[in-house]
Amino acid sequence: MDAEAQDNDGSAARDPAARRRHPLLFRVAQAKLRPRWRLSEITVTEEPEIRRAVRAAALGNAMEWFDYGIYAYLAVTLGEVFYSGASEGTRTMLSLATFAISFAVRPLGGAFFGPLGDRVGRKQVLALTMILMATATFSIGLIPSYDTIGLWAPLLLIVARLMQGFSTGGEYGGAATFIAEYAPDKRRGYYGSFLEMGTLAGYIGASGLVLVLTAGIGEDAMASWGWRIPFLIGGPLGAIGLYLRLRLEETPAFVKSEAGRATVAEVTGGAEPVEAGKAEGKQAPGELRRIVAGQRQTMLLCIALVAAYNVANYMLLTYMPTYLTEVLDWPRAEQLAVVIATMVAMISVVTLVGRANDRVGRKPLLMIGMTGFLVVTAPAYVLVREGSVLAVFGGMLLLGGSLICLQGTMSATLPALFPTEIRYGSLAIGYNVSVAVFGGTTPAVIEGLVHVLDTPMAAAYYTMAFAVVGIVSVSLLTETAGLPLQGSPPAVATAAEAEEVVRMQRRNPL
Repeated sequence: MDAEAQDNDGSAARDPAARRRHPLLFRVAQAKLRPRWRLSEITVTEEPEIRRAVRAAALGNAMEWFDYGIYAYLAVTLGEVFYSGASEGTRTMLSLATFAISFAVRPLGGAFFGPLGDRVGRKQVLALTMILMATATFSIGLIPSYDTIGLWAPLLLIVARLMQGFSTGGEYGGAATFIAEYAPDKRRGYYGSFLEMGTLAGYIGASGLVLVLTAGIGEDAMASWGWRIPFLIGGPLGAIGLYLRLRLEETPAFVKSEAGRATVAEVTGGAEPVEAGKAEGKQAPGELRRIVAGQRQTMLLCIALVAAYNVANYMLLTYMPTYLTEVLDWPRAEQLAVVIATMVAMISVVTLVGRANDRVGRKPLLMIGMTGFLVVTAPAYVLVREGSVLAVFGGMLLLGGSLICLQGTMSATLPALFPTEIRYGSLAIGYNVSVAVFGGTTPAVIEGLVHVLDTPMAAAYYTMAFAVVGIVSVSLLTETAGLPLQGSPPAVATAAEAEEVVRMQRRNPL
């Protein structure tokens, strides 16, 4: 949005006489802020097409996070398998550090896949990330243990985790962009919440499989060979996800953006669309330096939001099983059962949160979630430390209630921060830089703080600190519920809605 246009529009609100003195100036300013759309320009995506696209993107996302979640729920066992040469107290730390190390390459994955998705399309890149993730996950199931090949075992594990991290760098930004660009403006929160339903479904599938295997073959067999089964299953699941994604059509917003760039190039005598974009003051798609330079403030806001969200997310969904095992000495079966029950409760309401943020706005739901973590995290950990199944489940439900407000809203909020031409690249870079520095390191950092500070409450304090960051970030957000995505025309679900948009413009002339 043009800063001058913003200033002029704001001046009219403060000084109505200014509009009377300079009517042409304010008409131009308002045209920049609220362009008039012809019926042919409005995107109409019918309900069956939207549902098919959202289903495929969400299912693919679930399979990606199934692959990723397996490691989190087998972290203690993998420490025994791949770091058996270390002392008993160090194995879990090394295993969690290996979990965190994959996040170091996620910004590289985002910097590669994101701009690529802005150049060649969302569909192709999402298929590629699925192939890489499935291959890396399957390969982990084939790596011999430390007792068999020594230091080669953890080294090969790290290579596979780096491959997973590079793949995931293009996943969330791409999937969120894909759904956001398909969804009608008035239902973007609802459809976006299916992406997080996929994330939770992937985690539930991973933890459920580990729970069933542990109950079926026992802890000893799991440590010996059973841990390989979930990783090996990741290969076939990846093939299914790839099939679903290859059947998708490219998003309407991307198709229209490409058509617009082609038209500009034609009008300018064959000049590259990149140069045309520069002439209009827009960022050139696919150019990393231009993305970062042109979106600096928005990128920082994205990083701060994602940091607060992911610290809470990884604290609850990936560190908590380790906390229950290491601090409370719970058997694996019990801690996984409580974690699964919490996620099932969350997944049952995530679409309700999506509908709610379409009605009342993204900011109120995000603020409830961030404030919730600031207020309830310490009491929740007190409940968890009490140790009984009921108390632990109650504490996790408190945390899950706050987290679901973020999960059901964030996937509609983040894509709306950036214009269509650079949306995938900007979101992939901002999201993954934040996750690499703050999110993926959360389990290892909390584990270290628990030992250094000698208090299990360190996890609560760490989460609460980032909740403050989240509250400040949300207060700086611009509300986007119900509005078209930047750089795209309005999106509606029916032709009748498109006609209503045009009629409303005629009723409210500039």
